[in-house]
Parts: sequence; C-alpha cells; structure tokens
Amino acid sequence: MLMMDDIIRDGHPTLRKVAAEVSMPPSEEDREILKSLLEYVQNSQDPELSSKYKLRPGIGLAAPQINVSKRMIAVHLLDDKGNLISYALYNPKIVSHSVEKAYLVSGEGCLSVDENFPGFVERFARITVKGISLEGEEVKLRLKGLPAICFQHEIDHLNGIMFYDHINKQDPFKPIEGAIAIER
Repeated sequence: MLMMDDIIRDGHPTLRKVAAEVSMPPSEEDREILKSLLEYVQNSQDPELSSKYKLRPGIGLAAPQINVSKRMIAVHLLDDKGNLISYALYNPKIVSHSVEKAYLVSGEGCLSVDENFPGFVERFARITVKGISLEGEEVKLRLKGLPAICFQHEIDHLNGIMFYDHINKQDPFKPIEGAIAIER
C-alpha cells in the first residue's frame, strides 16, 4: 500500500521529466504500480483509512509522483451529478478538447506540493481522453467539470508540468476570459 512517504515532493527531478510510454501488454510490475495508484486515491478518500495511515486525500495520482517515470495515472472522484469517475489508465492522452476554458475557484492542490499556490489554473472545459485500462481495454472518456480538470492535472504530470505552471505569475487571480468557474 502506498503511503505519503512514497510520494515525491516538488523539486524532485522526476516530476519535471517527460514520462515514458508503458509497453503493452504491461509487465506485472507495471500492473502492480497502476493498481497501487488507484488504491491510494481510493484509500485517501476513506476517512478511517486516511486518518489511520495519515494519507493526504487526493482525487488523482500519477506514476511520476511515486518516482516512476512512466505514463500511468489513477483518478477517483465524483462528477457534478454524483457519478463515480474511477479509472486507472496506461498511456492516457487528451485526443480533443474544447476551445472554452475552465478553472477551479478554490485553485488546485497536489499531493507532491506541500505549500499552497493560490491562483486560477487555466484548463480546458471539456476533454476527450483515451487510454488503456488495468484490464487491457481501450477506454475513451468525454469529461467536463472537475473530472476534466483532474485528468488534465494528472496528464500534465506525465509531461513534467506542475499545476502552478498554469497560474498567471503577475496576477494569480486575474479572471480568465470566458472561462467556466467551477466550485469544488
């Protein structure tokens, strides 16, 4: 089981690398890593387990965050209608996105970043993601709202990009023209 000590922190060189594609079919080691990413986000949202093991709650985790520079992510959250969006994916990629932008009013956080980076993180309002599930199936997801933002955040990790790279340095809370403000 992954613990907070397994998650590398901001400044670690792996977080700024472009992660390697995972060969298909995945090795047993890659399967275990991907399973552990999903297990962490699920456990971290369970009040009893997160308290017992001192897990910081998270809705997504990427392999580079546990110092594995491979293209794997896990996401576990509810959309705005209360539907569970729970995926562990190999080689996820954004295949299309809206012109329209969106951002979280509360800003974004990251399990690899201990300090607070206030500001609006500009994202696409809607995206389509393709990837390979733990079971080896090709998955195509159309996402909007918080799930779309979460997937963009995790896929950024695979490209060595941190969420705060998207914040306007001169004016962190400058309104984003025509963007959808998402309450979390």
